Amino acid sequence: MSVSRVLVNIVSNIEEYLCETLLAFFVLLLFVQILLRQFFQYSLPWGEELATYMFVWFAYLGAVVAAKMSAHNRVSFHFRFFPPIVKKVSEAIADLIWVAFNLYFVWLSYDFVFNRMNAFWKSQTIGLPMKYFYMILPVAFLLMSLRILRNNYLALFKGVAIVDPEAEEIENLKRVATANAAA
Repeated sequence: MSVSRVLVNIVSNIEEYLCETLLAFFVLLLFVQILLRQFFQYSLPWGEELATYMFVWFAYLGAVVAAKMSAHNRVSFHFRFFPPIVKKVSEAIADLIWVAFNLYFVWLSYDFVFNRMNAFWKSQTIGLPMKYFYMILPVAFLLMSLRILRNNYLALFKGVAIVDPEAEEIENLKRVATANAAA
């Protein structure tokens, strides 16, 4: 595998890698906190605060991953009754409205973090400026918008069928059940 291919793979899956890393670290940190409390009657003063911030970042990056996989929660049941082209166009319009909201929120959160947030706001126990923790807001909503636009580009112009992994799993289960019933 070439270096450029590895770099493309890392960039295209960066949110997933960050989610996995954050999940591992905040679970490990909370586990260490429990062990320290139970066996040594001590806890890390900054442990739970850092775990909370890591969880928040994990949740927002998880939303980006869900948007990338077209698995984000949204109401799309009514699109099933439309003819295929109307369904595609309606979903694209709904996604563009979603992107418009996301970009507006990127602007609002960027303005808050860099222009309106008091520079002296610091986290209670870690002591870092709060802007570093709030940076996930514009970053996540911008990444989510890019993933949504990419999915729409692939679906509308490249003809790629982007299937929600959950819907794909349900179809696989139906096939297995049908095969087992026939056997």
